[in-house]
Amino acid sequence: LVLGLAYKANSSDARESPAVTLLEHLCRDGATVKASDPHASADDAGPPRGSCAERVELTPEEVAAADAVVLVTDHAAFDMEMVLANARYVLDTRHRLDGPHVEQL
Repeated sequence: LVLGLAYKANSSDARESPAVTLLEHLCRDGATVKASDPHASADDAGPPRGSCAERVELTPEEVAAADAVVLVTDHAAFDMEMVLANARYVLDTRHRLDGPHVEQL
């Protein structure tokens, strides 16, 4: 589950966002990918054409169902406490989270 498709927090601008490249690589490598972004519209932020990624709302059920959660864009709208409470593993690229199942990049 990829959190954030926009380039900057609290923005809808997905131009040159690293999340788009990440989705492409995960899909190409055979992963089942879901993505959530409360600001970026489906038209602006993909998933990229031909991508296997599915847009979803960020819910406790989606987080719990994911093998891994990757925080790419740290939107204020994301409930980080809910993510920590429900995720099995979090790769935090924004250094926003801390815990026994969180790894920071």
